[in-house]
Amino acid sequence: MSRRLISSGSRFEAEIGYSRAVVDGDWVFVSGTTGYDYATMTIAEGVEEQCDQAFRNIAAALSEAGAEMADVVRATFIVPRREDWEPCWPVVRRWFGEVRPASTLLHAGLQTDAMRIEIEVTARLRRRQGDKG
Repeated sequence: MSRRLISSGSRFEAEIGYSRAVVDGDWVFVSGTTGYDYATMTIAEGVEEQCDQAFRNIAAALSEAGAEMADVVRATFIVPRREDWEPCWPVVRRWFGEVRPASTLLHAGLQTDAMRIEIEVTARLRRRQGDKG
């Protein structure tokens, strides 16, 4: 069984000591992901924009792992403020409307006050049409 580490290029991964994602066999574990744009190391003010950026970051990690959003089986959402969750629903529905993974919402503080949502997912690689083996 192979284990592969995936990095987003965020300085946080090296400074703290974690990976954006770990591929272990058929499983892909994506760390809690915030709305940082890693190319510019900036974060939008609005929770909806942060939620969408977090999903883009997750999709990039899944792609590097050979997976896609349709492979997500579990999601955990963390928001510091209850009132920030409902505005994220349309964003979540755009990314997960067809996938509908098992999900949990937690209310907890995040690393900085600028962070308004963090999303963690687990995916399972599936054999795709045209795959050999």
